[in-house]
Amino acid sequence: MINLKSLGIGIIMMISVTVSSQELLIFGGKNHDIFLGCLNCTKYDQKSIWNQYGDFGNKYNSNCIWNQYGDYGNKYSDTSPLNNYASYPPVLVDSDGNFYGYFTANKYKEKATSSKLAFLIIDNYEEIIDDVGDAYDKIFN
Repeated sequence: MINLKSLGIGIIMMISVTVSSQELLIFGGKNHDIFLGCLNCTKYDQKSIWNQYGDFGNKYNSNCIWNQYGDYGNKYSDTSPLNNYASYPPVLVDSDGNFYGYFTANKYKEKATSSKLAFLIIDNYEEIIDDVGDAYDKIFN
């Protein structure tokens, strides 16, 4: 359980987030053919969005959801999970290709994910990008 107030957020909400044995992988682009990282891998995993030293957790990487100037971290991009009206938000799938929904802030998108972790990221993006590793510790520990 985490208290989002501990992330520096002015609301109090309790949510249970765990690192699952089933990795949820993020794929973006209009054809969902660009790997954007693993949503629920540890911060030490090279493919994790929580590894700020890896490609997918580095906010300077163009294919990173933490890059506010890239296609996947910009709230105005049609391929960003942060865009409330995105037509092509990223998808969440497991390693077998099973679909877990669209990773999106778009409340009108059919088949949007029910992942609590995805919602936590969308709702607290600004606070998380300041220190992805520290946010991971607060969310998962």
